[in-house]
Amino acid sequence: MTIQRICCIGAGYVGGPTMAVIADRCPEIEVTVVDINQARIDAWNDADLSRLPVYEPGLDAVVGRARGRNLTFSTAVEATVASADMVFISVNTPTKTKGLGAGQASDLRWVEACARTVAKAATGHTIVVEKSTLPVRTAAAIKTILEAAQEDDQQRCFSVLSNPEFLAEGTAIRDLEAPDRVLIGGEDAASIEALAAVYSHWVDEAKILRTNLWSSELSKLTANAFLAQRISSINSVAALCEATGADVREVARAIGTDSRIGPKFLNAGPGFGGSCFQKDILNLVYLCRHFGLPEVADYWESVVALNTWQQHRIAQLVVQKLFGTVTGKRLAIFGFAFKADTNDTREAPAIRICGDLLEEGAQLAIHDPKVEPAQMARDLKQEAAAAADVLSGTGSWALAESVEEAVSGADAVLILTEWNVYRNLNWAELAGRMRKPAWLFDARAVADPAVVRAAGLTLWRVGDGED
Repeated sequence: MTIQRICCIGAGYVGGPTMAVIADRCPEIEVTVVDINQARIDAWNDADLSRLPVYEPGLDAVVGRARGRNLTFSTAVEATVASADMVFISVNTPTKTKGLGAGQASDLRWVEACARTVAKAATGHTIVVEKSTLPVRTAAAIKTILEAAQEDDQQRCFSVLSNPEFLAEGTAIRDLEAPDRVLIGGEDAASIEALAAVYSHWVDEAKILRTNLWSSELSKLTANAFLAQRISSINSVAALCEATGADVREVARAIGTDSRIGPKFLNAGPGFGGSCFQKDILNLVYLCRHFGLPEVADYWESVVALNTWQQHRIAQLVVQKLFGTVTGKRLAIFGFAFKADTNDTREAPAIRICGDLLEEGAQLAIHDPKVEPAQMARDLKQEAAAAADVLSGTGSWALAESVEEAVSGADAVLILTEWNVYRNLNWAELAGRMRKPAWLFDARAVADPAVVRAAGLTLWRVGDGED
């Protein structure tokens, strides 16, 4: 079974980069990414590659090589599905906000809509691949929809595979081009091998793992849960370090040299964010409760609870250090994306921390190299202020075009994203623009403590018990 035409439904953070790399590495395969959002498709087709809707280092070069050759972005969903040998479902699966499972279960309405579109438009034999992060046994629902369509038209048949993504935003292209593993779950051996043959163009065969459908679906949730657990664990230790005089970086280095533990994901910070970690853990919690495992559910729910606590703790600490009030005080926020090298703000720690400070009446000047102010406004549920009324007691925020603008007249700086631009700042010059006494709250531990203190700033650094 040779794949000649691939369709991907969903032109977001996963679908766009994944298909771009497949097209780049498999020039003989026609790859089309479809989406009903015309503006998003227009952005993917923009002649200016710096204006792609997703920011990932290296993505512009990959799209530039493949687009117009064998990579296409289109809104012609049904026509593209009809001509495809393989259809990837790569749409959003957010946490439900109401109804059964609200706050924990995944909202699968778009996945079901995709399955029904494929059932309606597909011709001949079509391999349907789950690329979205999905709860265990979602494939059963997709198969039921497709099988009903197959009964109506015996000329058509379907196979369903699970091929979860294991991308870290900010390194997605590197993760796609040199993956730790590619996981393919399914029941039809020929379809599994057809997808494996696509990846084998550039991935070593030993890294292409085959499992059953349910193991593949669960592996994605479990991988993210384990990574998030490490972040919450090291942040809990960071709080203890601050209370006891220990340094969490020294503790992390000591335990990370243990080969059974390893050094990765042991950087203390403001907590995890992004589109997957919290959503996937809450999905795991929901599934555990559904299958009668309340103790397991409680365990994984505590990982999310500690992450939320860490973000509230940082905001509360800022208020306490600034003489018990931030009402009317200007605070410079360095970084709004949930991590460096991405413009994604989904579940970003900055949202909760800034929200708490706005509630306290702070005037925030927010700087981020990639996040647009319209996105900040959506996340903070508050439009940017034209001019702050410091006496009103009402919190407000405004975009700062530069770090110098952000710190002008500020009482404190908060580093919430580990962008490289914040690692080697001229703190002596910046401190001169701030109101004294001035603070730096380094929630990412990226600034040099000696340089910061020499500039006359009082430093709080996550997990550091010295100050």
